Amino acid sequence: MKGIFLLALSFASIGCSDLLSAQSWSVPPPDEVERRIERVINGLLPETARDDQYGPKASLKARMAYYHTPGVSIAVVNNYKIEWARGFGLREWGKRSPVTQTTLFEAGSISKPVFALAIMRLVQEGKLDLDKDVNEYLTSWKIPPNGSWQPRITLRQLLSHSAGLTVSGFPGYLRREKLPTLLDILNGRPPADTAPIEVNIMPGMQVRYSGGGMIVAQQLVLDVLGKPFPSVMRDLVFVPLKMQHSTYEQPLPKNWQGAAATAHPYKSQPVRGKWRVYPEMAAAGLWITPSDLARAGIELQLALKGESDRLLSAQTATRMLTPGVEPGIGLGFFLSGTGGDARFGHSGWNEGFVAEMTMYKETGSGAVIMLNSNEGEPLLYEIERAIAREYGWSGYFPKEKTSTILSAEALSALVGTYSSQYGMQYSVLEENGHLVLQSAGQRPIEIYPVSATSFFTKILNTEITFDRTEDGHVKGLALRQAGKTTLAERRP
Repeated sequence: MKGIFLLALSFASIGCSDLLSAQSWSVPPPDEVERRIERVINGLLPETARDDQYGPKASLKARMAYYHTPGVSIAVVNNYKIEWARGFGLREWGKRSPVTQTTLFEAGSISKPVFALAIMRLVQEGKLDLDKDVNEYLTSWKIPPNGSWQPRITLRQLLSHSAGLTVSGFPGYLRREKLPTLLDILNGRPPADTAPIEVNIMPGMQVRYSGGGMIVAQQLVLDVLGKPFPSVMRDLVFVPLKMQHSTYEQPLPKNWQGAAATAHPYKSQPVRGKWRVYPEMAAAGLWITPSDLARAGIELQLALKGESDRLLSAQTATRMLTPGVEPGIGLGFFLSGTGGDARFGHSGWNEGFVAEMTMYKETGSGAVIMLNSNEGEPLLYEIERAIAREYGWSGYFPKEKTSTILSAEALSALVGTYSSQYGMQYSVLEENGHLVLQSAGQRPIEIYPVSATSFFTKILNTEITFDRTEDGHVKGLALRQAGKTTLAERRP
């Protein structure tokens, strides 16, 4: 209650004109976009303990208070344009400065796909090759050998997190601390606060998230182009796309600091010095607004259609967003959905900041949400779900499970007692034309058929699949819960 009261007090303390210009708590003008904004910010969908079931609609203001999140910034893309962008709350807890659409946030790991745009432009221009050994480009540092074996790593592997490299993420540095050089970070030597970046699993075989891989790619770009990294990103990406509120400069220069939000890890407590510094620029060093991230996403959407080539051609954009080692990742971006539901995006987490970017490949829809609170991470998805529902995002929400009707004979064939290898027993019983599942010491729970062998419950996150032999004999079941599967054999 204390946190809610203080947040309400902070909103009340903002000057009226500032509140009306930067917030959306006031009565909106009677136009459709404003009505949509109101429906979004008053229609957040909190998670429940049940899969794909949400609690009652909630307001953004109430959920920000619940998560001790001072500030939120949102940009919504519709029909390949930013339909609206708005800031809510405060840049720093207890201060009067409101979040606006030009307030800067640390993007965390969304730094990676934006960096990947620059790599793909260099590939398109013939300056880099996705499949060439990166040690042929690197001059200041090399991928270290493992004994007598020298790994061969490519840019394609670095951008798809399949290079087998170590170091998943970076904690950052206080502004008063001595900062490591990029070579310090690569070698894991003081004042770097992470381990050396090296290969410890077979490259090209599987996806394993590695911020360390992006640091290798950052060093490669520096060695090839011989320019400061922020300048490279400005020239290759920010200037062509008119992203005027974006920089990879670390530490953040004084002339940018007046627009920056303050980081709050938990309980509305600011980070000492307002934010941490990330010399691992390609992996975590981007300061940006949701609108600028949306501009990058829109450019990719238009490139895919062949309607813009300011950055990438249709062929290069398609190459970037095509799965490689695993279906859920392309080059820089994570992928989800299929056909007209296909999406690309990335999330971000730095100390005191979280962000989420989701863009559709074919429909011109999307959103970027940024917060200055780690505690508020679930809020990202509550907001995104509200946007998805308001704008009718295709394939975003899982299809509701529906049951079918089985014959009495089909149900009867499944009735019996099943035992796991550890002695856990399950009874499948028939009651009034329905099947129920009972485990030791628990009351029976009705299970609903999706097919003759696949069932689910409506009151727990539980799925049951019956195992049949070729002649139709039921020999066991698999019980899936919380990512784990328990196998049980049918007893005579």
